[in-house]
Amino acid sequence: MNYRTRIVSTLDEVGPAAWDALVATQEESTPFLSYAFLHALHASGSASARTGWQPQYLTVWQGERLAAAMPLYVKDHSYGEYVFDWAWADAYRRSGMDYYPKLLSAIPFTPVAGNRLLATDADARRVLVEALCRLQEDNGLSSTHVLFPSEDEAAALRDAGFLLRSGVQFHWLNQGYADFDEFLATLEQKKRKNIRAERRKVQEAGVTFRQVRGEDATDKDWRFFKRCYDSTYASHYSTPYLNLDFFQRIGRDMPRNVLLVIAERNGKPIASSLVFYTAQALYGRYWGAIETVPCLHFETAYYQPLEFCIANRIAAFEGGAQGEHKMARGFLPQRTWSAHWLSHPGFADAVEDFLRQERGGIDAYIDELNERNPFREP
Repeated sequence: MNYRTRIVSTLDEVGPAAWDALVATQEESTPFLSYAFLHALHASGSASARTGWQPQYLTVWQGERLAAAMPLYVKDHSYGEYVFDWAWADAYRRSGMDYYPKLLSAIPFTPVAGNRLLATDADARRVLVEALCRLQEDNGLSSTHVLFPSEDEAAALRDAGFLLRSGVQFHWLNQGYADFDEFLATLEQKKRKNIRAERRKVQEAGVTFRQVRGEDATDKDWRFFKRCYDSTYASHYSTPYLNLDFFQRIGRDMPRNVLLVIAERNGKPIASSLVFYTAQALYGRYWGAIETVPCLHFETAYYQPLEFCIANRIAAFEGGAQGEHKMARGFLPQRTWSAHWLSHPGFADAVEDFLRQERGGIDAYIDELNERNPFREP
């Protein structure tokens, strides 16, 4: 089929038109696959060789046409991934071997499922997977990890010799609700009462909200959001991954995919959340506050975005990583996938045994969560 493969260290070598044209052909694309989002991560220095994310995108070309590609990084740590392999790294270290650097296919700092094996057709994807297998076998690195691929891609990677791992996230599904009250009416009585009480506490505290689409967000809005974002990391004694330049870039380059929710009291902003959205789905990402108000987090990061979904007929709200507390607010468990290849046969066997046991626990956990469905009986 006259394919040729090439590793690129910057998306500038591909260009926005070719990259976004490939993304547009995918069934499970998200805003985080767009050239604007990925380029903002790299150009701002948030995900770069300096921060331990060295871009090594694997691309497949047919003539001058980009036929397949995958976001791929050489990593010297496991931060910002949301699929934890610290124990594997520690086991390598205790055995006198180096776990880092490793290969990682993921969207940095973004636990959102979607396409990772971007391809125009089955042949191009096959070539891409074969090229990945050759790369991982020839480069002498410890392992390759593909995080949050689609279920179909996970199956293709399993067939190529990868080990599959599953996890759980919580997503809200829009059943065509006319308004927030109609959604509340579908929940159990205790859940409805608790949500109303949480919203009332915020309202009685004198807090109001602005839902600011990217097109209308000012530099002042972004600077305030960054202050809120930093405060969340400071409260957990950790360092923020993303800088102001990144947020300014996405506000400028992908305004139709971002929404800021800004909480105000007495005319002063006190909290903010950032979500991404398309016509089909909304993705919760970051939140922070500079003042303490009971239940402000739930209103800013969940209830305001839910109202936006209902008003704009958006079918799903993906709540991000972890968080059983989301179930009480109408979110339901959804399985996620990751795929892993380890070069050392003994460690590969040990990880396979671990994943087999873990998978049984995940299955039981999902069954248990579904038994605690927050919705009332029809």
